[in-house]
Amino acid sequence: MILDFFMGSATTQAVAHKMKRQYIGIEQMNYINTISVPRLQKVIKGDQSGISKDIEWQGGGSFVYAELAKENQEIVDKIINSNTKEELNEQIDALLSNGVLNYEVDFNEFINTKKEFNELKLEEQKEVLIRVLDSNQLYVNYSDIEDTAYNFTEDEIAFNHSFYGGE
Repeated sequence: MILDFFMGSATTQAVAHKMKRQYIGIEQMNYINTISVPRLQKVIKGDQSGISKDIEWQGGGSFVYAELAKENQEIVDKIINSNTKEELNEQIDALLSNGVLNYEVDFNEFINTKKEFNELKLEEQKEVLIRVLDSNQLYVNYSDIEDTAYNFTEDEIAFNHSFYGGE
């Protein structure tokens, strides 16, 4: 079993696939759909780069690709992509109503310091808001997969149960 926590352009996965090894690739960057997945699709179709000629690779096989369901990460993405303080203020409402806040944050004190918060530069405001969120809740936990608040489909729930060994 090959485990690669920094999948990048999927070189390790391509070689493992061609050598008929089981593999898991993990990538946190957003280029997985433009670089990593297309590369593995080419490998399956018989791509002749790398070790292909040495092992007489003809293509074949399959792979499973999945993304983690975002929870607080959705709010973090919107905070990062805010270009003005006005846009950022819209995210404050989402954060306060939908976000899972860091247990160390005194919610009342956060509300009471709004004047000081508004005086901060945009990048400083972003940092504060991201730190207010519970970083342990960036993604939905498997144990919450059947929570109706997340609106997962029956297929998504079934896939997760099969992936994690069923229940």
